[in-house]
Amino acid sequence: MERIDFETALVEVAKLPMVKIDRELFLRKELRNHYSKEVVDLAILHSPAYAGIKTTDIDRIAKNCIIAETRRVTIISAATGIPGGLAMIGTVSVDIMQYLGHLLRILQELIYLYGWQDLNLNESELDEETKNILTLFIGVMFGISGAVKAINGIASLAANQIAKKLPQKALTKGTIYPIVKKTSQMIGAKMTKEIFANGVSKAVPVVGAVVSGSITFASFKPMAKRLRRYLASCEMADTSYYEMTRNEEFTDVDIDTITNDIDDKESK
Repeated sequence: MERIDFETALVEVAKLPMVKIDRELFLRKELRNHYSKEVVDLAILHSPAYAGIKTTDIDRIAKNCIIAETRRVTIISAATGIPGGLAMIGTVSVDIMQYLGHLLRILQELIYLYGWQDLNLNESELDEETKNILTLFIGVMFGISGAVKAINGIASLAANQIAKKLPQKALTKGTIYPIVKKTSQMIGAKMTKEIFANGVSKAVPVVGAVVSGSITFASFKPMAKRLRRYLASCEMADTSYYEMTRNEEFTDVDIDTITNDIDDKESK
């Protein structure tokens, strides 16, 4: 059983047209039936929490998104397809693409709900910084502690940026980059085990499709829930944080300072 090259798979899957979630369209669709246009516009400009939307309300929306995306990935897994309507029946790459594609979709939906800015995925290329961000967030979904610590460090040190945009350049410097590489390897190993089980189940027609869908459901939903819980615990998802800091002067954080601070913490 050959281990999945997660980094290569991520680059290819992230380019698929139906994988990208447009942050503005998504937030507007999820919020417009519950909040005024002014609140929705502020949520899009900054974040839902900044606009005064409480974490409990975001939790409710996020849980519904997880249910919807889990339903999609389970059905598609049983039918052997991928986001975008492509189909290459009988190849392992289909399983990798459909599984990872839906992980990326729910990942984007959740981080946008809980205050993170647009990842700017596009169909032409995936830049190094965005690739590393995605790797760390998927690492959180898989329960990889190093990924959680890396995101924690960057997010907390960048907390005084009003837009709450993850300082992407920090992800190619210092001790963060080795963490990303290690996380990528661990995800590849975990995905290999998951996809192998999925592929074996499909060896038996009809019954295999049912089993395949069950395997996907059993793994996908807990991973999405793990990311949701993590994001909900971050200060940028808490309205009280913005109430305390609303009148403060916000400035951009120097990337070198962030990276050096993280390096210092890792060395202690």
